[in-house]
Amino acid sequence: MKRISALLIAFAAIMMVAVSCKDCKPAPKSALEVIKARTSIRSFTGEKLTEEQINTLLDAAMAAPTAADIRPWRFVVITDEATKDGLYEGEHHKSMVNTAGAVIIVCGETTRMARPRGAAEDAPLEEKPVRYWFEDCSAATENLLLAATALDLGAVWLSCYPNDKSVERISNYLGLPANVVPLAIVPVGIPAENPEPKDKWNPDNIHYEKW
Repeated sequence: MKRISALLIAFAAIMMVAVSCKDCKPAPKSALEVIKARTSIRSFTGEKLTEEQINTLLDAAMAAPTAADIRPWRFVVITDEATKDGLYEGEHHKSMVNTAGAVIIVCGETTRMARPRGAAEDAPLEEKPVRYWFEDCSAATENLLLAATALDLGAVWLSCYPNDKSVERISNYLGLPANVVPLAIVPVGIPAENPEPKDKWNPDNIHYEKW
């Protein structure tokens, strides 16, 4: 009798969890599940992210591929409410930024001081362009978005570069060096919405061997 009672209690507990989580999405496990589960989240609860969460996101971002191992990405992390509030003024992006647990601006180093190829070790440094900063930092941004999904967080990619007006405004606001360009503004936080990911598979976009 005691065994039957224990089983009934266990069954009731399982049913309570199942009912309370009937609308919950299972946490994605594999890399492919994370990729397919990622979607843009534009509304957040306002809860702050922990330092561990932020560092995990940035670690994932810096694991992105990078041409010639240059690693031109630079990140500005904003958690202060006043700083977030001044990032956008009177724009529809403002609510996304203000309710996020953190805002990460992905920037790219567009030039770097280096010696000419084959030059002696004591040769003077010259300012050289970082040719693939845009591609490298875009890959880092995507890694950041995927890591947010894997951590059950939400995020959205707000574009900045190559809009000259946005680049100038954000650069001035953040006090970026002249050779560092803001590529993307990524609000991250606890989602306050639960949109379904879009199915973007389209075989018409695929060509084999040649067009």
